Amino acid sequence: MFAIVHMSDVVRIPPNRLTGALKDAAIQILKEKYESMLSSEVGYVVMITDAEVSSVGKLVAGDGATYHKVTFKALTFYPRLQEIVEGEIVEITDFGAFVRIGPTDALLHLSQITDDYLKSDVKQGVIVANQSARSLKIGTKIRARVTAVSLGKGSGMGKIGITCRQPFLGALDWIAEEIKKARQPAAQPAAAKKGGK
Repeated sequence: MFAIVHMSDVVRIPPNRLTGALKDAAIQILKEKYESMLSSEVGYVVMITDAEVSSVGKLVAGDGATYHKVTFKALTFYPRLQEIVEGEIVEITDFGAFVRIGPTDALLHLSQITDDYLKSDVKQGVIVANQSARSLKIGTKIRARVTAVSLGKGSGMGKIGITCRQPFLGALDWIAEEIKKARQPAAQPAAAKKGGK
């Protein structure tokens, strides 16, 4: 889920960045520090959108920079358990596919795609279902449910697991087929067609 988060910090502004507007210098420093960062509290920091900088700074002996209190807004992405997400398959592996959701990739394990037996062909970049002949390939857009999220310290880029093994999840064209089937009227029994005889 994307969100705008309010944060605060103290920013060190070196003398060479004090030539322009204080706010612009602070935003640039915040961007360098926070953008692309992963935090267990806020998730992935996508971008800094705005900042309010205290015009009164502090000086430290022997350091030509000024230190300013800053409150700022950041666009973040934190996937929540059971959340429905849409993404695009960016990699096929022997054990499943990686799906780009927001600023990161989630793992769609073979066991979480469908009930059908699946074959993964890494060289061709495709996963094919044995009975239905449905396939997933790089570039396929899918809808899935988040089943696992690990964004704590030590998890590197974080780990996200997703599933498509529920109704109206999977490749978007699969979902369109399911919706079309669900909207068709149920077949009437033969006796009802002959006037109830």
